[in-house]
Amino acid sequence: MRTDALAALRIGEFRALSALGLLVMIAVQAQSVAIAWALYQITRDPLVLGLVGLAEAVPFISLALFGGYLADHRDKRTLMRIALTLMVAASGLLIAVMQTPVRNAMGPWQWLGLVYGSLMLMGLARGLFSPSATALRAFVVPRALYPNAAAWSSTAMQSGMVLGPLLGGLSYAAYGLTTTLWGCAALLVAAIALSLWLRPRPPLSHRAQGQSVMQNIAEGLQFVRRTPVILYALALDLLVVLFGGVIAILPMFAEEILLIGPDALGLLRAAPAVGAIITILICTRHTPTYHAWRNLLLACAGFGAATLVFAVSTHFWLSVAALFATGAFDSVSVVIRQTLLQIYTPDALRGRVQSVNSVFISTSNEIGAFESGLAAKLLGAVPSVLFGGAMTLGITGLIGHRTRSLLRLRVTPESQG
Repeated sequence: MRTDALAALRIGEFRALSALGLLVMIAVQAQSVAIAWALYQITRDPLVLGLVGLAEAVPFISLALFGGYLADHRDKRTLMRIALTLMVAASGLLIAVMQTPVRNAMGPWQWLGLVYGSLMLMGLARGLFSPSATALRAFVVPRALYPNAAAWSSTAMQSGMVLGPLLGGLSYAAYGLTTTLWGCAALLVAAIALSLWLRPRPPLSHRAQGQSVMQNIAEGLQFVRRTPVILYALALDLLVVLFGGVIAILPMFAEEILLIGPDALGLLRAAPAVGAIITILICTRHTPTYHAWRNLLLACAGFGAATLVFAVSTHFWLSVAALFATGAFDSVSVVIRQTLLQIYTPDALRGRVQSVNSVFISTSNEIGAFESGLAAKLLGAVPSVLFGGAMTLGITGLIGHRTRSLLRLRVTPESQG
């Protein structure tokens, strides 16, 4: 289906929200690649890389559902500013903790504890930021533009995932860790400034008389459970990325298999996002949501196949191409999933349902990073990724078999209006 590719971008507030998200993603990704490279250089332990993801995921998951409740009951713009301020504070702590004199002044586990503590604060901030920012998007564009807005929001996110690792790797190689982390903090401050362009949004949802916070939060979980298309879309993304993701152990592949440095690691880390951006730009004009469930299953299967290619590759550019393909397939999944969430979720539940989505995403990404690091330590880098790719294909086939009725699903302009 062809649409006006620039439709959502013609709305000024949507442009500001997307630019804000782009800056946050660049900062988070650049910081992530710099910290991961530094930690692996110091420890030579892939499990330490996995624990980086776990340190962010546990507080994120712990706060995300409550963050969704707050997003439905408080001004989303104010919540985003509070979260961004916490991110700046976490970046400042990382700058201090990663200094060599600080590391030398204490034992290795004490120092790692401080690093992980700083990352946990970042995870808490993201748990507050993500539901508010994602839920706000549905209020700044009309329903008929949800697929186009989802594509452009994903473009901004994936652009950040390209620029962040590239800038992080290049900055680390040229200027060192401290300068890179200062640059990340500056981008987060700029994101706070961009939030001034967003209008306040009074909450549409009010807690019922006698209803506890936990009961209120549970409404979002119950809605997801009662809506099969959303439940299975979230579960599919969770399981596929949980087993198929390889981002966390890229420093291990870079140094031990591909024999490259931090600048080339940045390119490797950015490859999935480059594939995603190109694919999403195509999706802005040719939306994949008409045959939504069929295309979602094909995208997940393609992701698993590309992961298997990456596992057996010993050539840098073939590895880049495989990671490019994982990003391309994943981007189709993202556009479809975000469109389904925005279409089927009532306005009063958007924050809570998006928080459930955020928990699933974080579990697949950060807990998946821990799983990747642990599997690489136990099985070795290549066998662990081969196992993950095979699991991805198996899970996609199993869920596809259980959801055959959803193959009839059609998302049209009429279902969005």
